[in-house]
Amino acid sequence: MAKYLIYGGNGGIGNAVARSLTQDGHALHLVGRNADELARAAGELGASHTVADITDADQIAHAAAEAGDDLAGLVYAVGTINLKPIGKLTHDDFLTDFRVNAAGAALAIKASLDALKAGQGGSVLLFSTVAVQQGFAAHASVAMAKGAVEGLVRALGAELAPKVRVNAIAPSLTETPLAGPMLASDQMKKAISGMHAIPRIGAPDDMAALARVLLTDSGSWITGQVIGVDGGRSTLRTKG
Repeated sequence: MAKYLIYGGNGGIGNAVARSLTQDGHALHLVGRNADELARAAGELGASHTVADITDADQIAHAAAEAGDDLAGLVYAVGTINLKPIGKLTHDDFLTDFRVNAAGAALAIKASLDALKAGQGGSVLLFSTVAVQQGFAAHASVAMAKGAVEGLVRALGAELAPKVRVNAIAPSLTETPLAGPMLASDQMKKAISGMHAIPRIGAPDDMAALARVLLTDSGSWITGQVIGVDGGRSTLRTKG
């Protein structure tokens, strides 16, 4: 039975990925910051778990040690949605977005590197955003941080091959608690849905379906890729 370490395993997309892997009989170790939500998610999935702040390298190292020394894969499903025009972004905004999205991912991979290389090798899955490829106003900080994630995917995809595969999914807006404030209005939700060639908001299970491929032997010849799951938003314009 393979084991997967999932950062953000109690979040919308991370939990969907966790549920998908559980259906295949895989073991899970979940990491998150909210102790109560994490314990509840782990209990529902029969997973072990560690409470940790991904901006603290020591806590990441502790979580990696508790996950064990032989991992089939690592998922870093932690992120921010910090949407402000450049004039209103602060120094702390830029640093926080980078630490949570990019530096945390790099530290998580580093902490579990030996475990991912053990046995037959492992797979790493990170998350970017459609806003890296398709420029949007008020996305400067988060797009910059997620752009760093895409650079990390390609750099580590090369460095860790062939033992460890590294890929990312780049979603458009997905219906998760993190995105809740943007989708609170039915009018706003309808407007954003209409910006996609497939006119709806993404669902966590849309991401989990591809994650299942990228994390298992089904995706054994895929590495160094950033793949959009975005209703066509990054590449298609169907109106105007």
